Amino acid sequence: MKASQFFISTLKEAPADAEVVSHQLMTRAGMIKKLGAGIYTYMPMGLRVIQKVEKIVREEMNRAGAVELTMPVVQPAEFWQETGRFEKMGPELLRIKDRHDRDFVVQPTSEEVVTDIARQELRSYKQLPRNFYQIQTKFRDERRPRFGLMRGREFIMKDAYSFDRDEAAAKASYQVMAAAYRRIFDRFGLRYRAVAADSGAIGGDLSEEFQVIAATGEDAIVYCPSSDYAANMEKAESLAPQLPRPVASNPMVKTPTPGQSTCADVAKLLDVPLATTVKSLVLATDELGEDGQVVASQVWLLLLRGDHDMNEVKVSKVPGLDASFRFASLPEIESHFGCKPGYLGPVGTLLPVKLIVDREVAVMADWICGANEADFHMTGVNWGRDLPEPDLVVDLRNVVEGDPSPDGKGVLAIERGIEVGHVFYLGTKYSKAMNATFLGEDGKPAHFEMGCYGIGVTRLPAAAVEQNHDERGIIWPDAIAPFMVVICPIGMDRSEEVRKAAEKLYADLSAESIDVILDDRGERPGAMFADWELIGVPHRITIGDRGLKSGQLEYQHRRDAAATQVAVGDVVAVLKGKLGG
Repeated sequence: MKASQFFISTLKEAPADAEVVSHQLMTRAGMIKKLGAGIYTYMPMGLRVIQKVEKIVREEMNRAGAVELTMPVVQPAEFWQETGRFEKMGPELLRIKDRHDRDFVVQPTSEEVVTDIARQELRSYKQLPRNFYQIQTKFRDERRPRFGLMRGREFIMKDAYSFDRDEAAAKASYQVMAAAYRRIFDRFGLRYRAVAADSGAIGGDLSEEFQVIAATGEDAIVYCPSSDYAANMEKAESLAPQLPRPVASNPMVKTPTPGQSTCADVAKLLDVPLATTVKSLVLATDELGEDGQVVASQVWLLLLRGDHDMNEVKVSKVPGLDASFRFASLPEIESHFGCKPGYLGPVGTLLPVKLIVDREVAVMADWICGANEADFHMTGVNWGRDLPEPDLVVDLRNVVEGDPSPDGKGVLAIERGIEVGHVFYLGTKYSKAMNATFLGEDGKPAHFEMGCYGIGVTRLPAAAVEQNHDERGIIWPDAIAPFMVVICPIGMDRSEEVRKAAEKLYADLSAESIDVILDDRGERPGAMFADWELIGVPHRITIGDRGLKSGQLEYQHRRDAAATQVAVGDVVAVLKGKLGG
């Protein structure tokens, strides 16, 4: 490709609404152009990156035995109504009507449609296992689209769906996909972690996220540096303390804490470690009648150490609580505790509450909590002596750095990541809802066991930029760079020798199937270098009159601080070595 025949459109400044580095640099490099909130045109330079991502994904999916198809972006609502997701999914699901007033959706994912294909086409166990995948446009009506391609409304995703005869076969298919994903992400050339993830309402342990490591990532990744353990924050278990509860040594005292309503403020006022305080979180669950109205409510009191944070996923798994729990209303809190939030505690509640405590709190002694009276806290509180043992002791909190690893092989560390892939065992959730069955070996109908597997094709380049950039611009890994090599001739429009050398090198590299672009635009060296450093092409060859007189060209990797002299006759071999060819 020659630059004069391509479309290069770089900007000196990022748009005002570009909050993160990937949005700023991809816009400045002319890779994306905003059309509307969360909706972008993929410009020629950016499309090349996306196509390279798709190529790697497609090759490895095919290698793993998956079969490609394409499902419609606009789908009849009746399939979504079968599974109940037409109502349950909320405003993120874009619902539309055609001219006949029939309901349709713009697909955010395609479990319903692919399950319909399976129930029509896969009639016997002899046709299983089967894995269908697509690389297709999706739409999710994000409430607050931001961060460019990181959280857009329209995006491209690879989604795959496996169909198996039983759970054992489905888990085998899952492992095939998990291995394929590792090959895919290895080929991208990015630093990533595959981390155990929560399986949500479906349950089970077969769910992994693929996270690109980046300081700006939205997700917290928990891992053990001395073992293979890795999980996202929602999944990571905080182990029960090994030491027994200390013996009580202080009396319980109602202590003035005027104006100090947080654990941190109380600890500072009393000059004690924050870890000696206990925070009270009041939740509620509702019992609904046949008409959907609330007929009864249960108030729950959760206790966590003052320096710990509640993990909502873990709380949703507490027996009796589920994903529909809510934070209690102010009237509910006042009726049970006789006090406004900020001074709440388990000692002397007005009405009974279900008391659930975190594992750490269960082994604390002489701890501090609210006194259920404004401007007062109780100090020296102890289990058994001052209040009954809790109704339930369970893991409620987010882990912190230094916690013991659940595999017993060290302590935990935390880093940030950007989720770009997810593999998930679905079971029969969709096949039962849509009555998708096949005839088993015994001649009886059985529901398909399913898995789903996604990769954010357009999110991945943004994650790559978040991980690989500097003050000058993007630094692409070779595998997904828009071009692998750029030839920068100095004064090509003025020097016949430079022009000939540049054209010959371009022809030689093209003959070796090296993805090269020749910048024949006649730009000044400073402007030309700035463009390619911003765009992030990883390998640059500079050709100038002075170097040619001594038979030398300059090679510089995008990460190198300075260029290296290379003999004209050696440059193709040097580049092939750098590219691993």
